[in-house]
Amino acid sequence: MTKTDRLAWAAVIGALLVFAAIAYPLLRGQAIGFDLPLRAAVHRLAFPALTVAMRLVTTLGSEYFLVPLGAILVWHWEKRGQRQAAYRLVVGSLGAEAVAQLLKLLIERPRPEVFFGLLPAASNSFPSGHAFVPAVYFWIVAGTLAHRARWRAAVVAMAALLGFSRVYLGYHYPSDVVAGWALAVAWIAVSAMVAGRDPA
Repeated sequence: MTKTDRLAWAAVIGALLVFAAIAYPLLRGQAIGFDLPLRAAVHRLAFPALTVAMRLVTTLGSEYFLVPLGAILVWHWEKRGQRQAAYRLVVGSLGAEAVAQLLKLLIERPRPEVFFGLLPAASNSFPSGHAFVPAVYFWIVAGTLAHRARWRAAVVAMAALLGFSRVYLGYHYPSDVVAGWALAVAWIAVSAMVAGRDPA
């Protein structure tokens, strides 16, 4: 096993332990201690311009943005003969979405009350799909369009902003977002090992 493989396995195990540490209490009907204080602290930061910005940011992690962008990218890569890149994006992002939805159904955590008079989401709360799926999606895109190391910080920043937006707008508890990030780390590391590539 190479050093890269060992690091990838460490990332997978660590991320899954974080996820399990949050999911286990929820399955037992217990609350996550940091959720309400952190949610309240984030909400206290609110002001109108930030609310507008966070609504825009959260849209970037929705199907209304990701699906059309994905269709354009797949068409572009197919046209250039980059079928492997198109395949990775479709399978990676749809697979992550399927896992997120399955976990929502299994754990059945109700959503918190949204802020700012927004319409509530229909699906369950845990884990946050906005924290999980777009991180996988943009990591794949970044790794195809440019050298991965150059875009790693941008993808992490996007994932952080998306997660923050979900707590700020009230769609998720902070623990939903942390669990989504943990799943993204595990998914990216496993995908990289399967493909024989450096996850960074």
